[in-house]
Amino acid sequence: METTPWVAYLTAWLATLALILLSLHLRRRRKLNLPPGPKPWPIIGNLNLIGSLPHQSIHALSQKYGPIMQLKFGSFPIVVASSVEMAKAILKTNDAIFSDRPKTAAGKYTTYNYSDITWSSYGPYWRQARKMCLTELFSAKRLESYEYIRREERNLFLKRLYESSGTQIVLKEHLLSLNLNVISRMVFGKKYTERTGESEIVTPNEFNEMLNELFFLNGVLDIGDSIPWLSFLDLQGYIKRMKALSKKFDRFLEHVLDEHNARRKRVKDYVAADMVDVLLQLSEDPNLEVKLERHGVKAFSQDIIAAGTDSSAVTVEWAITELLRKPEILAKAMEELDKVIGREQWVEEKDIGNLPYIKSIAKEAMRLHPVAPMLVPHVASQDCEIADYDIPKGTRALVNIWTIGRDPTLWDKPNEFWPDRFIGKSIDVKGHDFELLPFGSGRRKCPGYPLAIKVIQASLANILHGFTWKLPANTTEDDLNMEELFGLSTSKKHPLVVVAEPRLPLHMYS
Repeated sequence: METTPWVAYLTAWLATLALILLSLHLRRRRKLNLPPGPKPWPIIGNLNLIGSLPHQSIHALSQKYGPIMQLKFGSFPIVVASSVEMAKAILKTNDAIFSDRPKTAAGKYTTYNYSDITWSSYGPYWRQARKMCLTELFSAKRLESYEYIRREERNLFLKRLYESSGTQIVLKEHLLSLNLNVISRMVFGKKYTERTGESEIVTPNEFNEMLNELFFLNGVLDIGDSIPWLSFLDLQGYIKRMKALSKKFDRFLEHVLDEHNARRKRVKDYVAADMVDVLLQLSEDPNLEVKLERHGVKAFSQDIIAAGTDSSAVTVEWAITELLRKPEILAKAMEELDKVIGREQWVEEKDIGNLPYIKSIAKEAMRLHPVAPMLVPHVASQDCEIADYDIPKGTRALVNIWTIGRDPTLWDKPNEFWPDRFIGKSIDVKGHDFELLPFGSGRRKCPGYPLAIKVIQASLANILHGFTWKLPANTTEDDLNMEELFGLSTSKKHPLVVVAEPRLPLHMYS
């Protein structure tokens, strides 16, 4: 069949136009002034340069390429900020541009398709979620109303430590149990780490296993997140595990919501007793800009449980580990506690303001051992410039606070645990001082940081006040392994094993 002349002309014109546009696009790309960085390989980009501790691999690269550099993870460009100035450029100057999150398998399969606070896309839904956190879930009034829970669980925790005194314990296991009990009561209204005698939808062991799997899967480097066309193969088996975990959590959370709705129906003028109650009330609010669906309530609840359990335990474990390596710092902390608190009472949250050295120890642990060493990834929603470099739309951004915490231009003796550096200084962890950003900064700063600070400081103060901590027999400070394990939180690779001995009058532990 013969082609008519006008069809041939149109085809030739369109082909020419396409070539011109492609040429302009390539020319524009060639003119982009991108940050320095290693040359990427085909398909994998720079993934070959990333080891089992990504933040340390990226730290080493930043020493060569500078405080802002560009990497490529598979198909995606990554800009990495490794200085206060570059962190500020992303999290403050261009905060609105970098307020989105990348799409990951963990976000899709373990958080109800990006319905939680951490992974939801920047927009009306996320802004509403943030407002709920600030005004309802983590407001000063709400957290104060739950202080009795934190006190009760802390006292039970200290009693358990006393009962195990003189024997070797894995400290993190006790800290995780404390945090999980606190956060479970605050979110769900009851604990799921102890048998209740009721018909259980999940056993305590199963609940702990589910949380451990959630922590692990949200910290893995899934190949499909970097090379999307390989995701269907699930080469590492992570997606299969994420789907299985999601079903377990959904079954559990459905049970929790059904229990709460039944209780709310039985009581006239019911007053919210926990965070699930608050979320269910908000889901019925006709004035919400975006309706909070049932899956959103489940996603928020799961997010708070996960974030509130592991991170605080990891920070306190690192702090105690460092103190055991520095007996003179440990002695100074004990001296402050004895002087301010005395030997006849435990440390209450209201006392922390009078314990500057304890607060400095917590800050120093967060500086040297940040739980999220590169924070949660950000994504550029439009083209922008940082330090005269072009950052194209869609670039993912990492802020390596692990590197910032070791910057010798910011910190004396940067690799040494030295809490005294904070005495008399106003540096805080709330996101305003870019030298110290354990909870991030800007719009996507961790909304639960007020609770995390309370739990970390009060837990640390009381275990130092109530016990003398020693290493097992035939173990010295030099034997302590300081290797890290990368995941949702960067914990010790080898959990700390210690022996606790009471240092207060015996009636304090009853």
